[in-house]
Amino acid sequence: MKDDSPDGPELTLTLDEDARVLIAALGHDPHFPSIQATWLRDRLAAAGYQALRIRPDAIRGLIAQYNAGRPVEATAIADVVDGSLQITVPADGLTAMLSIFPPQGGNPVTSAMLLDEISARGITEGILVPEINRAIGTGEACELVIARGREPVAGEDGRLECLLPEARDRVPNIRPSGRTDYRDLGDILVVRQGDALMRRHPPTGGTEGLSVLGRPLAPRPGKETRFPAGLRGTSVSPDDPDLLIAACDGQPVRMRGGIVVEPILTLKSVDMSTGNISFDGNVKVLDDVTAGMTVRATGDIEIGGTVEPATLEAGGSIVVKGGVMGALGSKTAGKDDAAHGIRCGGSFSATYIQQARVDAGDSIFIDDVAMQCELTAANHIRVGNHRRGHIIGGVVRASLSIQARVIGGANRVRTELEIGSSPALAQAMHQKIEERDQKENQLLEVGKLLTLADRNPGRVPPDVVARAEQTAATLAAEIEVLRNDEADLRYCLDLALQARVDAEREIHDGVTITLGEQKLRITQQFGPSTVRLAEWGLGVFPLVEDKGRG
Repeated sequence: MKDDSPDGPELTLTLDEDARVLIAALGHDPHFPSIQATWLRDRLAAAGYQALRIRPDAIRGLIAQYNAGRPVEATAIADVVDGSLQITVPADGLTAMLSIFPPQGGNPVTSAMLLDEISARGITEGILVPEINRAIGTGEACELVIARGREPVAGEDGRLECLLPEARDRVPNIRPSGRTDYRDLGDILVVRQGDALMRRHPPTGGTEGLSVLGRPLAPRPGKETRFPAGLRGTSVSPDDPDLLIAACDGQPVRMRGGIVVEPILTLKSVDMSTGNISFDGNVKVLDDVTAGMTVRATGDIEIGGTVEPATLEAGGSIVVKGGVMGALGSKTAGKDDAAHGIRCGGSFSATYIQQARVDAGDSIFIDDVAMQCELTAANHIRVGNHRRGHIIGGVVRASLSIQARVIGGANRVRTELEIGSSPALAQAMHQKIEERDQKENQLLEVGKLLTLADRNPGRVPPDVVARAEQTAATLAAEIEVLRNDEADLRYCLDLALQARVDAEREIHDGVTITLGEQKLRITQQFGPSTVRLAEWGLGVFPLVEDKGRG
């Protein structure tokens, strides 16, 4: 094809069908001493060759030669290129992806070409026909999924099932809503030797998958789980290695990842005839604890009657079916601050309490009246269930909430309430962080030893490597527990900012409420009210009943 356009030199374009190239020849015209690439592109477009794949170096050479004043002999400047396709299958074999490259002056990709390539690649499973047709129709595709295999389903990890849903949990229960759980007033659950406690369910193997090439894909099997070592009062059944049973009579208590059975010491009463009690397990007193006596237990304490001015200390919870009479305000109370105190790591429950000091690691539940007491709870204090629900006088502290039907007295009894996080909570958080940092540093040192052993086989004795691996596993598990404890404490500290005091019927003049640096003195009687932190400080607001609260 000869181009005799008046705005340029004579250009001859010839398409070589066999070689599939476009040949250009250009005679020199003194009226047009130079040409540009745009002029040449326009000429190619006018001749219908704009779709061909241009050879940039050939174009530059042609222009340079002409602008140097020399005619251009036959030069290949473009190629006729057919459309092409590429199918890739990732290493996991779960997909096949198609890329279609459009033709440049040549023939487009056809369905037959694509099906031939699919067959040649051995792709037989999960072919997506609609996607293939759509790609052929548009003539373009970029890593389009045209076949999808069946992904293997990983096996489920082994798990431990508690067979005693009523077993108490020794881990503090952080309840942001303040809901009262009066199940804490129930009897201690007792199991007998040989009773089933937990069942170990083995992991599953998972479900096999299938690649797009028709090859089976092995699933990841679930991880094995075991009964934790050192679960006191338990053993694995001799007839069933997946069953944990009680090795003695006692109370089942949930721990992290397992259950322990704590032995129970049952007494009719605690008085001068029995002497003070200190027991590694749970203590159940059927009647009363008389004045001056001490009962200490690593587990729970249950008192069926009343408690006179005495000392109760429990690692778990304390339940008093009757009431507690302390000695705060008496002539002897100031001699020993620890005297006649009640302390527990879990929750404390009683029908009524008067002039007593109670420190609970979780919550305090009083059914009737708390009068002139010093009550401290890590989470909640709730006074009132079936009975009056009065807090009259004394000092009451809780990190998250204090609830009662009536707070204070009609004769302006001095009643102090403190809500929000306690220094002990912040200190516990700091201690957990320090302990975790120490263990992470130890794990780092052990990791260095294992890395050395891995890079230098034979340099570290095998027994040293085995001990190091065991130590690393133990440290990793302990760090995970500490991280969980930190998360619980941080959650509790955040909730403390939302702490509140709820008076379901009335709150009287003479009550003082403190949250951190904020202090509010009640100078008049209010009906159903809630005291919480607002933008300006502590404020009294109408109590909105929450149907979800107990």
